[in-house]
Amino acid sequence: MRSVGVEEELLLVDPRTGQPAASAGAVLASALRSGGRAAGVGGEIPLERELHREQVECATRPLTRMDELHQEIRRWRAEAARHAEAAGVLVAALATCPLPVEPSLSVGERYRWIARQFGLPAQEQLTCGCHVHVAVDSDEEGVAVLDRIRPWLSVLTALSANSPFWQGEDTTYGSYRSRVWNRWPSAGPVDVFGSPERYHRRVRDMVATGAIRDEGMIYFDARLAASYPTVEIRVADVCLDASTAVLLAALVRGLVDTAARDWRAGRPSPVADTSLLRLAAWRAARSGLDGPLIHPATLREDSGEAVVRALYDHVRDALEDNGDAGLVKEGLAGLQAHGNGARVQRELLRGTGGDLAAMVLRCARRTLGDDAGAAAVPARSR
Repeated sequence: MRSVGVEEELLLVDPRTGQPAASAGAVLASALRSGGRAAGVGGEIPLERELHREQVECATRPLTRMDELHQEIRRWRAEAARHAEAAGVLVAALATCPLPVEPSLSVGERYRWIARQFGLPAQEQLTCGCHVHVAVDSDEEGVAVLDRIRPWLSVLTALSANSPFWQGEDTTYGSYRSRVWNRWPSAGPVDVFGSPERYHRRVRDMVATGAIRDEGMIYFDARLAASYPTVEIRVADVCLDASTAVLLAALVRGLVDTAARDWRAGRPSPVADTSLLRLAAWRAARSGLDGPLIHPATLREDSGEAVVRALYDHVRDALEDNGDAGLVKEGLAGLQAHGNGARVQRELLRGTGGDLAAMVLRCARRTLGDDAGAAAVPARSR
């Protein structure tokens, strides 16, 4: 069974006002003072800085069982929250900041280069994503997978959509993060590669233009990971609930398994023009789960329910083999009934009488699970 790892970027917010807090340095310092010993866990705490000081990133180990992955995601969210509390802030699994913000870039030569090269888009790029890594046996298998999962990635954006607000306004999108992210010149869907040689040549040629600094700035929707023997799928918003991140991981592994089987069986990559995939990505960002999507098989508009069902049917055999079919079926039904993060945020905002700050604080509580987060969140957010 293929191992899966999840990386999550989390927003840091003030516990009284819900405003983003430029406290990443203090949060990481707290983690360093702990000596790398998390509660009940050995080894280093996987907290890292990100582009902006108002966010941190945490990552799980590679795991094969989804129940263990769920426990680890919750554990590291709780650890991030513990070190955030030591710095006087909270963590919130929000893919964009709902409140008006002027983000502050992290220190370091790499971040200074990005600021010089890209200007205002780099300054504004305070977004939090969820990246899923799935093990592959070789670059050849990895590229075969990348070529075959392309049409399905937009559905993952719709499922994970958790960024309806930007600078104090409702954007009318489910995943506005994905629209902001696609300002990077190397981001988005890409053409079929056909072989590892063509993939690596494309990456070298992109770096050689000088427009991007290095291979770490290859921001394809899905790519070969530079440091691990994995494919890395990068289209998702960070998920408000840990259970949604686990659902996403199970679906991504199902897509990788299905694609690898098709490749081994000699079935060709789907014919899907990149320009149409860009439209599918836009449609998914706009609708989330609350409107039509573009069907990966027909590349024509269809209902969200039909497209989600098609994704499940496409990966069903792999899900059953991995023991994930029940978890995914139940998770998809729950998302469609109760909503993804975008719908939940809008419902929470209505429940607070339109108070964005209170909504942010309630999302901080929900990031850890209602019970786990209650003690860390002020009464105004309950």
